[in-house]
Amino acid sequence: MRDTREMQTDTATLDPLDAAASWLGSGHKVAFGTVIKTWGSAPRQAGSQIAVRDDGAFVGSVSGGCIEGAVIEEALHAMKDGKVRTLEFGVSDETAWSVGLACGGRIEIFVEPVQ
Repeated sequence: MRDTREMQTDTATLDPLDAAASWLGSGHKVAFGTVIKTWGSAPRQAGSQIAVRDDGAFVGSVSGGCIEGAVIEEALHAMKDGKVRTLEFGVSDETAWSVGLACGGRIEIFVEPVQ
């Protein structure tokens, strides 16, 4: 596993599972966001993941950047209340446009806190 300081600065080359294991070992809370379904033109395929730390640091991607902010926010809430969430974004959804998912598809994200 890599040093936590490196994870905060070099997120493009890290595995979300490795980052989460390191963060948990350091006493942080962690939540995962996982793409569980896509329709049409979606930025990332099913199985893509993001690991989010309790201070907002993250590793991985579920959308190439267009909805990461919304997913990170929900992951932080999930760490606080311990509940899973299923999020869906698409061009017919007003929130999709506000977070930048204008690729023409839909994407479903499962967000779960790690206990």
